[in-house]
Amino acid sequence: MAPYESDRTAGAEALPDEADDVRAGRRKAARYVVPVAVVGVAAATIGLVPALADSGDPSLPKITAEQLIEKIAKSDVQQLSGTVKVSTDLGLPSLGGLESGMLSGVTKGSGGSSADPQSKLMELASGTHTVRVAADGPDKAKVSVLENAAEYSIIHNGNDVWAYDSKSNEVYHSTAPAAEKGQEKAPKDVPTTPKQLADEALKSVDDTTSVTVDGTAQVAGRDAYKLLIKPKQSGSTVGAITVAVDAKTGVPLKFTLVPTGGGAAVVDAGFTQVAFTKPAASTFDFTPPKGAKVTEGKDSKDSKGSKDLKDSKDSKAPESAPSRGDLGKGLDGLKTVGKGWSTIAEFDTGGQGMPSGSSSQGGNVSGFLNSLGDHVKGKFGSGTVFSTRLVNALITDDGKVYAGAVTKDALVKAANAAH
Repeated sequence: MAPYESDRTAGAEALPDEADDVRAGRRKAARYVVPVAVVGVAAATIGLVPALADSGDPSLPKITAEQLIEKIAKSDVQQLSGTVKVSTDLGLPSLGGLESGMLSGVTKGSGGSSADPQSKLMELASGTHTVRVAADGPDKAKVSVLENAAEYSIIHNGNDVWAYDSKSNEVYHSTAPAAEKGQEKAPKDVPTTPKQLADEALKSVDDTTSVTVDGTAQVAGRDAYKLLIKPKQSGSTVGAITVAVDAKTGVPLKFTLVPTGGGAAVVDAGFTQVAFTKPAASTFDFTPPKGAKVTEGKDSKDSKGSKDLKDSKDSKAPESAPSRGDLGKGLDGLKTVGKGWSTIAEFDTGGQGMPSGSSSQGGNVSGFLNSLGDHVKGKFGSGTVFSTRLVNALITDDGKVYAGAVTKDALVKAANAAH
């Protein structure tokens, strides 16, 4: 069955050939989002947003799911500014400051800067946040996370990428080559807009997916169509994804992901304010404050680690971009099993699995970790399943890991099949 069959009507006008090309390209895209994610960075690639109540049900011309997806693909908005509400509820255990500390430290190396995007943005993996965004073409973008009296910003202006944490007064600086036409309009490390989230979801559109237009809505004062994406397969923890698409520009205004288990959305991101006009040029200006600690990208030719900025005019910009961490480095034989929304990542940590409770040195650690997971047994022996409301991971006692946006039973079945 074609993914859009439920949206087709007899005699419906055919789309241009390029629409088929767009769909075909998306079907070839990798779609399981998170192997190593569970073990640390899942939410960073997933998330951002709190639910924004639809303030109306505007009357708009009828449109098919195929035409709406094509509208998103053809959208070429170069200039915008606005505020995005971001809420993520993965259902992680409440451990006070430990939870946020673990998340922010997942990608932060020793001696790293608190302003480094790879560590700082992990804090968006839980809770509710307000994010301001602005863009003016492919080489100018700014994303600011507002937290009480503090602000964390990433500014991309030409070849320079700056990140500033006002709370710690630290700055991270790297360089990026000028963006080519068609590239992302904002830093790739910042999945903070409904469009970025929608792009990931649309990679999953194939014959395992049901895609329909589910009425209309009004978001941030703009009329929008609602695109509904649902897995046809069983075993996935993804219940449904709804994308509110601006009727005029084709820009996704809101993204909501609800789990099969019900309850509040796992991810809900949406504009509360948006304007498709040119931001002021000064929006993208940045000079490190006097006294700020500046860390240069480690692969920069001018990189010498961090330094205290006595005079911001003395700072030099690096000429090469920092290397991006390889999350899969060190994993033995990473592969995927299953297809579509039920895809599971399987890899070997090369370790001995979970700490044994019989070990005098590991007993306390074992007891703590065991309290966070469910014990399971099968042909693979025994192991522990660690769960969130979206991503689950099974770690067997011999060090094998099975992870994905699938149920616990699906992970156990995959582990049994591998033995």
